[in-house]
Amino acid sequence: MLEDVTKVRIGVVGGGISGLAAAWFLRRSFGPDAQIIVFEKKPDVGGHLRVSDVAGVPVDEGAESLLARRPEAVELATEAGLAGDIVHPAAVGAGLWSGDRIRPMPTGTVMGVPADPARLAGLLSSAEVAAARAADAESAGLPLTEDVAIGRLVRSRFGAAVADRLVEPLLGGVYAGRADELSLDATVPALAAAARTHTSLAAAVAAAGAAARPPDSTAGRAPVFAGLRGGVGRLPAAVAVAAEADVRTGVTVRSLERRPDGWRLITGPVPDPVAVDVDAVVVATPASAAARLLGPVVPAAGTELAGIESASMAIVTLAVPAAGFGQPPSSSGFLVPPVDGRAVKAVTYSSVKWPWLGSRTGDLVLLRASLGRHREVAQLQRDDDELVAAVRADLHAAVGFSGEIVDARVTRWGGALPQYAVGHLDRVARVRAAVAEVPGLAVCGAVYDGVGVAACVGSARDAAARVVADLSERRVRIDS
Repeated sequence: MLEDVTKVRIGVVGGGISGLAAAWFLRRSFGPDAQIIVFEKKPDVGGHLRVSDVAGVPVDEGAESLLARRPEAVELATEAGLAGDIVHPAAVGAGLWSGDRIRPMPTGTVMGVPADPARLAGLLSSAEVAAARAADAESAGLPLTEDVAIGRLVRSRFGAAVADRLVEPLLGGVYAGRADELSLDATVPALAAAARTHTSLAAAVAAAGAAARPPDSTAGRAPVFAGLRGGVGRLPAAVAVAAEADVRTGVTVRSLERRPDGWRLITGPVPDPVAVDVDAVVVATPASAAARLLGPVVPAAGTELAGIESASMAIVTLAVPAAGFGQPPSSSGFLVPPVDGRAVKAVTYSSVKWPWLGSRTGDLVLLRASLGRHREVAQLQRDDDELVAAVRADLHAAVGFSGEIVDARVTRWGGALPQYAVGHLDRVARVRAAVAEVPGLAVCGAVYDGVGVAACVGSARDAAARVVADLSERRVRIDS
């Protein structure tokens, strides 16, 4: 069966925030004359942005914050009608559960890499601090001439203690990955750039930190992060409405076919396929799905995307009585170095971090713990009750929590986080170069420019711009 084509159409494959943002940028460029169809295989849009109630309060299941110093996500929320609900986290610190207690997060680091190892006194032993300072002065390998794994670089310059107790938990909180495998260029580009011009890693960190610092004191006080009252998970539906997109949920795009005047998307069950003809396509799916779709039409891109691994994780959200803590939480939470063998890798006290949430919880504390890391599948194979019990045990060990659990929610995100291995930026460049050779096709998503919401929105904006340029060029050719 072939759907009738009565006007210009653009297909967006994937209804996560990247695909929905692409739809919105396309609508902004083309106005009401374009039909923008978003295909999402799941029953709902949003991808890894979702909100549901815990103890009667809406709490994010996925990402709970937007990077405010990168404008794309906050601007999109504003354009989608959520400006009045943009909020900022409380000005509270965070900790690091290392060894036998939680210590304040060290300052003067870039993704856990210190500008001066002396700042790590207390977290590291005096011998470890002295060894780090000496090794950085004596080790070779800088300036860098190519991409390296950030963990391996830190181990070679500062020693295993810095890599294991600082860099691993910070990177693990973002990518659920392993520092010894993650690309420095892709994960901490400012430090990578500085490491290409300095012979000392400490000096490179100082330069990267200075480059990232806002130029004036007012900007320096601006919040780094933002959220949404009611949860960041509200953003996808608002963007879908603002984009005036034809959103088709529960629909899997099984293949793409090039046509002389555009593209054909094959959807529906194998015995009764549905063909949807469009002028252009934006593929906004995870790497594995994008590889499957692009392989037959852009083999080079499909091959590159198929080589990108991903990590699965779980988020356990609990509502617990504040009285169950020896001292009610006053920080935003704490990170956990994997080297200590704990079940959790991070705990966020959401009702402390977000005042709008705390105002609705009364004498309850809402917290979320993340579990799972790249290639660690056994832990996530446990059932929900076992994961909740593991989080409770770690809370008891970390902060002495001994109260009852009022409500719990376990959210499993299979293959949620693409792994930015060494050479990732070059791989992405090759994907985009191959796609650029095919008119009317663009890609976007967390696999390309960053896993945060703002980075995904920026990726979507660029994909939409490519489609606009392609279709404009096609119209010029036709008109001439």
